[in-house]
Amino acid sequence: MPEISRFFGIIIAMYYSDHTPPHFHVRYAGQKALIGIENLAVLKGSLSPRVLGLVVEWAALHRQDLLDNWQLARREAPLKPIEPLE
Repeated sequence: MPEISRFFGIIIAMYYSDHTPPHFHVRYAGQKALIGIENLAVLKGSLSPRVLGLVVEWAALHRQDLLDNWQLARREAPLKPIEPLE
C-alpha cells in the first residue's frame, strides 16, 4: 500500500486497484480507517476525534490531489506524494 502522506504520526495511503467509492486509508497508533474522498466520512474503522479532525482538515485541503491519486491508483501508475498538514 503506497504511502502518500505522513504527518503527526498519521500515515495516509492508497491501494492500487482498490474498490469504490474513492477513498484513502489512515493508520495511527493501532487505529485504522477508510475515509471517503468525496464526503470525507469514515467508511470503515475508527479514529479518535483528534486524529479524525486532523485527517479531515488535511483531506479538505487536498481533495483534488487525493482524487488525482485515486485515478492513478486505478491505472496502477505511481502515486504522487501529498504535502503533510503542518
